[in-house]
Amino acid sequence: MSEKRIAIQMNGITKKFGALKANEDVNLTVYEGEVHALLGENGAGKSTLMNMLSGIYTPDEGNIQIYGKEVHFTSPKDSIRMGIGMIHQHFKLIDVLSAKDNIVLGQKTGFFTKGKELSAKVEQISDRYGLEINPNKKAYDMSVGEKQTLEIVKVLYRGAKILILDEPTAVLTPQEIEKLFHIIRNMKAQGCAVVIITHKLNEVMEISDRITVLRKGHSVETVKTNEVEVSSLIEMMVGKKMDLALTREPMKHEKVLLRLEDVTVLDREKKPALLDATFELRSGEILGVAGVAGSGQKELCEAIAGLAATEKGKIYFEGESLTGKTPKDIIKLGISMGFIPEDRLGMGLVGSMDIVHNLILKDYQNQPGVLLKRGPCIEKAKQIVEDLDIQTTSIYAPVKKMSGGNIQKVLLGREIDLDPKVLITAYPVRGLDIGASYKIYDLLNEQKKKGVGVLFIGEDLDVLLELCDRIMVMCGGQITGIVHGDQVSKEELGLLMTGTRLEEGEVGFNELA
Repeated sequence: MSEKRIAIQMNGITKKFGALKANEDVNLTVYEGEVHALLGENGAGKSTLMNMLSGIYTPDEGNIQIYGKEVHFTSPKDSIRMGIGMIHQHFKLIDVLSAKDNIVLGQKTGFFTKGKELSAKVEQISDRYGLEINPNKKAYDMSVGEKQTLEIVKVLYRGAKILILDEPTAVLTPQEIEKLFHIIRNMKAQGCAVVIITHKLNEVMEISDRITVLRKGHSVETVKTNEVEVSSLIEMMVGKKMDLALTREPMKHEKVLLRLEDVTVLDREKKPALLDATFELRSGEILGVAGVAGSGQKELCEAIAGLAATEKGKIYFEGESLTGKTPKDIIKLGISMGFIPEDRLGMGLVGSMDIVHNLILKDYQNQPGVLLKRGPCIEKAKQIVEDLDIQTTSIYAPVKKMSGGNIQKVLLGREIDLDPKVLITAYPVRGLDIGASYKIYDLLNEQKKKGVGVLFIGEDLDVLLELCDRIMVMCGGQITGIVHGDQVSKEELGLLMTGTRLEEGEVGFNELA
């Protein structure tokens, strides 16, 4: 490593946003021909640090050197000129343009570059780094993996030798992740310096050479990947030792609580967002739902909760039809169904209200008489704060002032307090730190022990495999298969996520929709 040139040197970097210090005295060294992982929990300052390297922000203190030369970036153009390219979590592509038009967009030569000349250069880059791309394909026809490849080609076309990838695997299938890692290894072999911003420890161990850990805006330590244990990285990230073992509790109940038969939900354009969904959820079962974002998970949850109208099909709760009923109708029937939407402060809670009033929102219809009794809700709020270890100044503080993890605990605590028979939860740990995430998993396991049927929409396949009894996979609004969590591999889930159906008798097969 010592023979290689230092590509990036960031010394004493501090960045403030008002009173908040997003980064404080951060140091980072990255060599050419190295894959360097920037690891840390949400809010640790990873993206802010890389946004300074890519010219989006300017540091308040400290200096940046690129290949030994001190630089002062005032815009992303400055960093691009120095050979730095950042691939953001949310792609910056124009859907109606072809791959090659997206590549030249914003370039000085722009659309005046000859088609053959451009295609030849794209082909040359593709061959050099092992990238597969069709220059004439429209962005809207591309898979998520293809769009990411196009973003990589875009920065390489501009001459980038330093690449920053922000949470690059967040929306990819296992097969697409393997392709991406192959591309990254090729780039490393060609002498590129690659920085990956992530919080996925297993991927960090697989692809990186060295790791810098950030915690609460500070750089904690830089270590060689082959010399460190995962447990040590977790301790560096959270500041204390943690046992992160997930357990799959055995199923003790077999009663069918929820049954869907050929349920179809249309989107705003009257196209099927959910098509012919058929499955059962049993008492004391955690049924996971896997799939790339936008595969029909949101529509599935909303149809069950009575928030989205079904075009056809039937939904049964303990044998009683819910089809066509509103959430209020469902509550009036005495059916206890907890729903935790992915949009916590949009659909789940009112941010300007405190914990007490957010509890009243769900409870007022069950209270007798005209006047609301706040007393029981105040007691419930105190109990939920204590039971779930919610960090808040007061039960009367607006929930929007809490961290994401504490907001999620309030939402989960409210739904669990209703003593539901079915609990629907969409991405319950999105944006949460490791400790809060595992607290949520424990709470779901506790509900399972009580005989609650849990529908768990998740995005981390490792967690789905460890936590869930069965996993239902969705692709393009359809259920491509339902498999046993302890009998299926991540790769098989990846195939189902792309629409490839397993044949009966294959490992982990349970049933096909």
